[in-house]
Amino acid sequence: MLQLIDGKAIANRIKDEIAQKIYNLKGPRPSLAIILVGERSDSELYVSLKEAEAKKVGVDTHLYKLEASSTEEEVLSVINFLNTDETVDAILIQLPLPKHLPTDKIIEAINPLKDVDGFHPRHPDYIVSPVLASVEACLDEIKFVTDEKKACIFYNSEIFGKTIREMLIRRKMEIVERNDSDKADLVISALGEPHKIKKEMIKKDAVLIDIGITKLENKVLGDVDQMDVEKKASFLTPVPGGIGPMTIAYLFYNVWQIFKQQNNIKE
Repeated sequence: MLQLIDGKAIANRIKDEIAQKIYNLKGPRPSLAIILVGERSDSELYVSLKEAEAKKVGVDTHLYKLEASSTEEEVLSVINFLNTDETVDAILIQLPLPKHLPTDKIIEAINPLKDVDGFHPRHPDYIVSPVLASVEACLDEIKFVTDEKKACIFYNSEIFGKTIREMLIRRKMEIVERNDSDKADLVISALGEPHKIKKEMIKKDAVLIDIGITKLENKVLGDVDQMDVEKKASFLTPVPGGIGPMTIAYLFYNVWQIFKQQNNIKE
């Protein structure tokens, strides 16, 4: 029997705590700059959700929207400006970037002390990738024992794939290739391709973490075809209501951590 992991409930606990801390400041609020390059529907949806939720917790957001044809120099120019802007506490680059842009180089151009996604190789220890934190929170929520089990990752952002892979290996999981996804105890998908993951692609009682999100005709769809896998999978993060709300909550958790460090706030 398929069980859904309630990401909204987990996210609400995190956001309520952050909102209370920001309210108690009685002063300047944390600020987040978001860089969006191009017009991918999934990326635009993610950004709009982040902006809406930021208002609820008390984080100020500033969106820098660039054309898909923007050059590396143009993107780096925006980053350099934000790095030196003292009114900006944290910086987020919405991934994936257009294929002609060097993702690693652009990520590394961010001041590591402002890197809210935790992708910079020199990011401080108090910053953990929101997606990474969300995946781990889901595994902990269902008490999934990862030791010596197999995992398969579907992704289109290399830096995301690398980060998730390193986390799973740290938790003693074996990573299998996509064509062997039906042998994996855990399948993580972040493709942005609606209903890509079908029952024939998964193992009996597999745990499915669906990070993909696509908006089609006013419907929000995930990578996993929930109806198709419901009699074969054991756990699933639904879309909407699963990983999405959690990544946003952990994003704001990181914004708060950065703001706290920069302003020497003691808790």
